Amino acid sequence: MDAAFPDALAMRHDALTGLPGRDAARARLGDWLDGGKPVHALLIGLRRFDAVNLAYGSAAGDAALAEVAARLRHFAHGELDGAWIAARGGGGQFLLLSTEACSRERWQMLAAQILDALARPIAVGGATLRLSPRGALLRSLGGEEADSLLDRLGQTLASAMAAPARRLAWADGEAIRAGRSAAQLEADLLHALDRGEIEVVYQPQWSCTDDRLTGAEALARWNHPRLGRIGAGALFAIAERADHVAQLSRHIAQAALAGAQGWPEHLRLSLNVTPNDLARGDFAEDFARLLAASRFPSERLTLEVTEQVLLADVAQAALALERLAAQGTRIALDDFGAGFCNFRYLKLLPLHYLKLDRSMIEGTDDPRDLAVLRAIVAMAGALDLKVIAEGVESEAQRALVSAEGCAVYQGFLRAKPLGAEAFRALAGG
Repeated sequence: MDAAFPDALAMRHDALTGLPGRDAARARLGDWLDGGKPVHALLIGLRRFDAVNLAYGSAAGDAALAEVAARLRHFAHGELDGAWIAARGGGGQFLLLSTEACSRERWQMLAAQILDALARPIAVGGATLRLSPRGALLRSLGGEEADSLLDRLGQTLASAMAAPARRLAWADGEAIRAGRSAAQLEADLLHALDRGEIEVVYQPQWSCTDDRLTGAEALARWNHPRLGRIGAGALFAIAERADHVAQLSRHIAQAALAGAQGWPEHLRLSLNVTPNDLARGDFAEDFARLLAASRFPSERLTLEVTEQVLLADVAQAALALERLAAQGTRIALDDFGAGFCNFRYLKLLPLHYLKLDRSMIEGTDDPRDLAVLRAIVAMAGALDLKVIAEGVESEAQRALVSAEGCAVYQGFLRAKPLGAEAFRALAGG
């Protein structure tokens, strides 16, 4: 029995989470290692997950596992440049493998951010679940086989799970001292804005009907002098610990709006809204002033919110968004279909778009997955909402979302995120 995956999961695709299973992960790992590619690995275990099932029931436990899978996949997509695979190893274990070339320190930082993301509260029905993830990290050795790598990971995770204070550990036996590298990153961030290390890039968006460019989503990147690129998810997690979210969010919005100056008039700009933004009582007024100062037309701006943003106080969030929508700004519910959706938000929020999570189009060769996609698009149409498909990476996916009635798509099929000048050249502005 594989020490990294305690139960004999025979399927290559896990029906509960939608992630590949043990066999698919091992096969991909073997291909990478046989090809001489260096592999970074993270094995995650949910400590005392059996207590969740006992306290809340197996249905709530299943919902929590699905949400963990969605968060893991979303984080990896936003942070990793190289090839990667996220898989479920059975029970409360998950595996992330990546061929991204990065330092030991960067992989450790990413692992810590992933555990932070998984530890955030999960709303299931009327309950709020809190999980306690642990992780084992590894960088492959030259000539190592897949089973050896997974066995080392499994043994290390077992040690971390048995020690309450041990959150992360390297498979070479080195425990990570909690807070040391995180504290340094927080200190680095305080200087990053002044040093110009925070960059805004633009992910192009395209019309599903005629494939014309319709706009772009602004994304933040931290070009750290030692660790390299740090994506938006990890960046904002660091900022939250450093109590620096408000300054970071304002900086990104200002930079994104400035970069969009001179775009052709038919192009839209999308900005992400953080939980900290909407938690501020003066957010709508403050953002309206920022937008007015930028001279970017409010009717060409879309604000994207996720369910995680809305968990704290949906009533306050709705009020702030209504004030901005009244000035012409459009609102999108982002990552729709990731985890368990709260359809109540569709009633409470002044929405104009549903933005599908990439997982909604990855498995549409399965008739059930296709039926779910069609049902969501039909529901959006009944609510007079347009649908944006995210993560389109093939012509087949583009043709599918177009045929099923989505209005806009984005993804690496047409372009990866571009700097301001490169996007302006693409737009012809």
